[in-house]
Amino acid sequence: MAIPIRKTAQIEAIKKPAKLVAQALKLAKEMAVIGATGIEIDKACEEFIVKNGGRPSFKGLYGFPNSVCVSVNEVIIHGIPNDIPFKEGDIVGFDIGVEIDGWYGDAAITVPIGQVDEISAKLIDVSRETLYHMIKHIKVGMRFKQLSKIAEDFIKSKGFEPLRNYSGHGIGRSPHEDPQILNYVEGKVNQGEKIKNGMVFCLEPMICQETGESATLEDNWSVVNTLHKRGAHYEHQIAIVNNKPVILTELWAEIGK
Repeated sequence: MAIPIRKTAQIEAIKKPAKLVAQALKLAKEMAVIGATGIEIDKACEEFIVKNGGRPSFKGLYGFPNSVCVSVNEVIIHGIPNDIPFKEGDIVGFDIGVEIDGWYGDAAITVPIGQVDEISAKLIDVSRETLYHMIKHIKVGMRFKQLSKIAEDFIKSKGFEPLRNYSGHGIGRSPHEDPQILNYVEGKVNQGEKIKNGMVFCLEPMICQETGESATLEDNWSVVNTLHKRGAHYEHQIAIVNNKPVILTELWAEIGK
């Protein structure tokens, strides 16, 4: 595993797509109301990204057909936007990637549509809280697996399960780079790569009810847990600068609650 160490100028370049991702997520959240559709939001975000000098990096990535992953209710990640109107009580995840000048940004948020039930509200809260809990515990020299253990312990302490087989990741010159950052531990915690100054990566807790075992729907994209119960997903892009984590996609956090 060769995890890139970015120079200051490179991190400054990465900040541009990361900021545009955050701005696009803000737009998506503002549009996510009763009666809106995923297709409408996908189109608006794509136009916004292009207008501001970016390229929607998810469109065509591994064959994905749209610019925004729109994941409704039991779909936890990788949902394909459609023309079914959002209704009261839905929860919707938006995951957006942007490329500018060969550098990549990526982040995600889950939002309620109108008033939602107690378990749905808790899913959203715990996913967001897990993300910030992970960021708070980042220290240069710790292993990524230690961060995975922190995520798993926190998610389970809240009565949920981390989604299996999907993870956070490095990011920079491509949308997905080393390392893979699971939200649960495989193998020994005291093994694997350590966090170093200059690394850039995405943390993205994906949480489920009752089981984290994953399955993919017939569209070959939408990921659910095997019980088809609702889940939630949040993601931030992080750079380690002066030995401390800096959130490059912070803007949406202002409207994330």
